[in-house]
Amino acid sequence: MPHPLWSERRSGISNSRPGDQRTPWQRDRARILHSAAFRRLQSKTQILGIGQNDFYRTRLTHSLEAAQIGTGLVSQLRSKVDAAQLAFLPEDSLMEALCLAHDIGHPPFGHGGETALNYKMLHAGGFEGNGQTLRIVAKLEPYTLQHGMDLSRRTLLGLLKYPVLQPDLRHEVVAATNPLNLTPWKPAKAIFAADADILTWILAPLSEADRSLFQSTDTLDKSPYLKSRYKSLDASIMELADDIAYGVHDLEDAIVLGNISQTQWQQHTQANWDALPGELRQLMQQISAALFCHQHHLRKDAIGSLVNLLISSVTLYEALPQAQEPLIRYNAALAAAPQAILHCLKQVVYRCVISKPEIQQSRFRCQNMLMALFDAFSSDPSRLLPANTQQRWSDAPDELKPRVICDYISGMTDDYAEHMYRRLYATV
Repeated sequence: MPHPLWSERRSGISNSRPGDQRTPWQRDRARILHSAAFRRLQSKTQILGIGQNDFYRTRLTHSLEAAQIGTGLVSQLRSKVDAAQLAFLPEDSLMEALCLAHDIGHPPFGHGGETALNYKMLHAGGFEGNGQTLRIVAKLEPYTLQHGMDLSRRTLLGLLKYPVLQPDLRHEVVAATNPLNLTPWKPAKAIFAADADILTWILAPLSEADRSLFQSTDTLDKSPYLKSRYKSLDASIMELADDIAYGVHDLEDAIVLGNISQTQWQQHTQANWDALPGELRQLMQQISAALFCHQHHLRKDAIGSLVNLLISSVTLYEALPQAQEPLIRYNAALAAAPQAILHCLKQVVYRCVISKPEIQQSRFRCQNMLMALFDAFSSDPSRLLPANTQQRWSDAPDELKPRVICDYISGMTDDYAEHMYRRLYATV
């Protein structure tokens, strides 16, 4: 069984309200579900911008679907592992909590907004969505005075996609004017140095040897400069659920909205399906035909078959065989052929939707809006920030004042960021 330390909360308060029969993970799920940060996902971009259509998924619906897929993955693993491994698999409520919370640190306008804020924060610790997720749940969301939602240690471990600290990029030259091309400034996937105390607390149950292994990194010579090698078991399941929800359901949106034609689909997938083993190749050909038929129930059935194909292939493996702690020794992964299918699906969405000039032009505009907002609030925080954020900014030490401004902007929904930009900059 996992060590009791994994169910502890940083506040040290473990008792629940009188009569509360929930597990720690059920309580964590409830805190996430009822948080303002979770509600804001309803107005944050998944791929298409909010308001472009009334069918597509937002980050809220994506997170709900990821939670359903996550529990499906756990169910599959329970049927495949031995008794010793079964003891440390996550409960459904824990997996739901992780999948519901995994995107709450994303800023307005998706990964484009993330890169824009990272550029503006290079001198002050950088910006990255998963790092902001940890910051929200462990520090900012006002469930407690100091510890945010005060989630259980294992829940926080499962939210860490990258259990390492941001590199110090203060030496990077930042232009006086905002650059038009932000491609060279993709964020390092890591936790902010300002939150090092939270990361230290999460990893405290690990032995020194396990912690050193778990935080191994590869150093890169250009952006994002750093790549962590490992994640926990729970994080690996959550990330698979995220990938499946993105790869399959965003594909469904793109097909229904006409952003991917059957000709494009065949062009980008046929060679991949031809390389599959016989029965799998035949199944993918059947699914491909159903995806583009005019009977909606057949398309929906094909989407369900695709999700089932991916979920049912999940297995447990030793990602860190030397580790003593099973929560970091084991990871979940899809079998090779289903993983290749998922990779192909994600590539189709990227090539046919995300990389379209119209989408990239919208991303360009939105990135520049966020950089302009950062400049405005940084120019005169005590006048332009809302009252409660002004107080946080005033109380923060000088080196953390930019982080307070970044917290404020990154917490905006797409709609609110557009509204604030027009309020500050519109000329008509």
